[in-house]
Amino acid sequence: MAVPLSLGPVHHIRLTVTDVERSRAFYTELLGFQIAMDAPLPAGDPHHDLTVDLLQDGIVMVNGDMLIGLRPVDTERTGDRFDPFRCGLDHLSFSVGSKADLEAAAQAFEERGVEHSSISDLPPFGIAVLPFKDPDGVALELTAPL
Repeated sequence: MAVPLSLGPVHHIRLTVTDVERSRAFYTELLGFQIAMDAPLPAGDPHHDLTVDLLQDGIVMVNGDMLIGLRPVDTERTGDRFDPFRCGLDHLSFSVGSKADLEAAAQAFEERGVEHSSISDLPPFGIAVLPFKDPDGVALELTAPL
């Protein structure tokens, strides 16, 4: 028997990336994330081992209520790239306030050489989207109401 759950917004995600520092710069400089934790708590702290385990040699960033963790790939997979056709994540979409925000983001992407598509209106869903990719090719979108 299914249990109906009333879910809220996504709390956090973790992305496995080929270069944590490159991805950190992308997400902080372009998307406005702030660093929440980039090192385990000190060795004497009772939660040190927990933070070592949770960070997995990566970082945690925050923007509003959204947390994103970045962790490095295994050394044998450093040449790996994101593939939306494999089982798992297809894309991740962040909300912005308006279509003007999408246009400003497209301009910023152009200035910084970020691969992106055109803004598309999706009237059946009441949204416009701006698809783009992070440094590992992870498919991302900015989504605004029409």
